[in-house]
Amino acid sequence: MAKSFPPEWEEIIARNIPLYARLPASLKHQLHGYIQVLLAEKHFEGCGGLEMTDEIKVTIAAQASILLLNRKPRYYPGLVSILVYPSTFLSDNIQYLGDHAYIEEQAAHLGESWRSGVLVLAWDTVKRGAMDLSDGQNVVFHEFAHQLDQEDGAADGAPVLERSSLYATWARILRKEYERLQSTVRSGLETVMDEYGATNPAEFFAVATETFFEKPHEMKGRHPELYEVLKGYYKLDPVEWAEDTSKKR
Repeated sequence: MAKSFPPEWEEIIARNIPLYARLPASLKHQLHGYIQVLLAEKHFEGCGGLEMTDEIKVTIAAQASILLLNRKPRYYPGLVSILVYPSTFLSDNIQYLGDHAYIEEQAAHLGESWRSGVLVLAWDTVKRGAMDLSDGQNVVFHEFAHQLDQEDGAADGAPVLERSSLYATWARILRKEYERLQSTVRSGLETVMDEYGATNPAEFFAVATETFFEKPHEMKGRHPELYEVLKGYYKLDPVEWAEDTSKKR
């Protein structure tokens, strides 16, 4: 029998993640179960003097779980540990040695996702990204999208799809939209997606994921094909959540 979801955890989610209020009740129930699995399976560790708390763990796990909703969850099988710093952390390379041991080299970052089983986040950026639904920037969505991308062993902007027949459409649309973003950035024009997505296909998928969940109307209006592909992959339609919320007011 599944354990009941602690009310104090739901209070944390409601307080720190405004997107949670938009979810239908069925998805909230699903989300609670996924959060419990991630908290049981993944190792959370505070770094740089940060004391690990339920608030930190639940806030991160809840956002990571949103990316798994309505799909057969694999719970980020390549991920072992989530390291959380209070703010921008110094690290150029974090190598996981096993048994929660790491080697770190210095450089400034807000978040990182490594195929060695480690994901690193800055807590202040996690909170800021979750609270602002209008900026299209969410470091948890971004870094956990990298984890999805890396499940097949390659960070190439192509996560594991449910059918092999879907890869051709995915490649065609993602490539077209990636090149379109690169062209728009070079021209200095305004973009719906953060220009960091023009860095490479892996970053494009991560940035597109942030935009899909935080700016769904804008993405659907200006990038309808990309929106439909991501809707098919995530099995979710964030535009409907926003519309449902507005109808309740």
